[in-house]
Amino acid sequence: MHRLFVALRPPRAIRERLLGVMGGVPGARWQGDDQLHLTLRFIGEVGTHEAEDVAAALGSVRHAPLELRLEGCGMFDSRGRPNALWAGVAPREPLAALHRKVDQAIVRAGLEPERRAYLPHITLARMSGAAGPIDRWLADHAALASEPFALEAMTLYQSHLGAGGASYEPVMRYPLIGA
Repeated sequence: MHRLFVALRPPRAIRERLLGVMGGVPGARWQGDDQLHLTLRFIGEVGTHEAEDVAAALGSVRHAPLELRLEGCGMFDSRGRPNALWAGVAPREPLAALHRKVDQAIVRAGLEPERRAYLPHITLARMSGAAGPIDRWLADHAALASEPFALEAMTLYQSHLGAGGASYEPVMRYPLIGA
């Protein structure tokens, strides 16, 4: 089985900016540089045949390169318990349009469509159980921002889960080119 997702990899300067805001929340498991990405579509566990179909279908996606910027931060929770801290990305509409195209390609490959609402973000930390002063961290980084940065490719990744967290292996890279 292959655990797959499609994502955009921010440039080094943006990743360094994100690494610079990490810390100050006891109990948070901060992402490493190699884990920083902006998910377009989580696919999940698929067999080899389905993985090959997805890889082929993603080759048909046409979308212009993106110009984005970091904008703010936030938290995801599950039943009132924080489970992730993230950095926001803007503008959202071009990302939502690319997400829809990626989702359509994955559906053409025979998988189910995405059921969750799409919120473009870059996960900075994961949390399980009690975590430290999250409200303080959120307030301190509410104005997180960056200069615009270009993204010219999306990548199909395979996620490998281990004791130290997930590691991500690029499977195939797809240039973003206009329709």
